[in-house]
Amino acid sequence: MTEPQTKQCPFCPPKEREILETHPLAVALKDSFPLTPGHSLVVPRRHVASFFDLTVEERLAILGLLDKAKAALDREYAPDGYNIGINDGAAAGQTVMHLHVHLIPRYEGDADDPRGGVRWIFSQKADYWSK
Repeated sequence: MTEPQTKQCPFCPPKEREILETHPLAVALKDSFPLTPGHSLVVPRRHVASFFDLTVEERLAILGLLDKAKAALDREYAPDGYNIGINDGAAAGQTVMHLHVHLIPRYEGDADDPRGGVRWIFSQKADYWSK
């Protein structure tokens, strides 16, 4: 559902100095609190909280910007992998109620054991491979 823009939204409007790639419906930005070098976000220009409230056109714009941002990160940082994630709703950990897709470059050795990736949000269930 579209929510009204608020002064507290860090993506409304996006800060020019943070923009990596642009599209009329979405923008790729540097993450203000990066987990790894190159951690980026792709956000719709329209202030909307949930991925499921995006239009088809907005979804396609976001996917296209993910590809462009990945290509730029590959050139600049040469990561060994990526995590792509969305926290959709407060119960899923969303703290900024403007949809944003995380593109997190991953590097060999940046975690002791990266197996399970996003499954670690439930750490007691993440390690399914050694049971």
